[in-house]
Amino acid sequence: MSSLRMRTCLFRQSLRLQSQPCSRPFSSTRPIPNKHRRKPLTEEQRNLLSSALRVNQAGELAATLIYTAQTPPLVNAHPHLRPLMAHMYAQEEGHFNTFNSLMAKHRVRPTALYPLWSVLATGLGWSTAVMGREAAMACTEAVETEIGGHYNNQIRTLLEMFDQWKAEGYEVGEELQELVKTLRRIRDEELEHLDHAVENDAKKAEPHWLLTGFIRMGCRGAIWVSERV
Repeated sequence: MSSLRMRTCLFRQSLRLQSQPCSRPFSSTRPIPNKHRRKPLTEEQRNLLSSALRVNQAGELAATLIYTAQTPPLVNAHPHLRPLMAHMYAQEEGHFNTFNSLMAKHRVRPTALYPLWSVLATGLGWSTAVMGREAAMACTEAVETEIGGHYNNQIRTLLEMFDQWKAEGYEVGEELQELVKTLRRIRDEELEHLDHAVENDAKKAEPHWLLTGFIRMGCRGAIWVSERV
């Protein structure tokens, strides 16, 4: 009986060890996935998400103000552009409202340079519209080129974070998955605006390389600052 109890005890210990992940340092054994576990965000990840919402809201604010300033002089000279300008403005307003809601929900402060971006965006929109249809469309081309790449970078960063969590056996929360879907939708609509601009002779603006290069450089600077301030 003594020998039998010993063998039974060893068998039970073996089962317990097999049911637990190996805890040895540098072990290649991966933890057993548990779809009900969610990994808490680190301070760095929380800051990353707050920064993303802040800069996205600032960018969408600028877009609505650019179109608001462009529309009167542009539509006055080219009435056929009224439906297109209204369509692009409506989408940008929707993007802006989306990020306003997300920031309020997660208590993220807006950029401290909100007033400055408002003035600069309005000035950019009005001045390019006064320069003519091609310049106004070149402005949209330049802005949407930078914004499309910006959203792509955010989506890529989030997907890499999701892959790491899944590899560790964690589930990705529905809220974060929904955020990626939202970013993809908004990115696609921004790139649609880029296509509209090119179709309406953005490339014919003179000098195209200088105008778009200057605007793109300004967008990159505004993104960098808004992420931090």
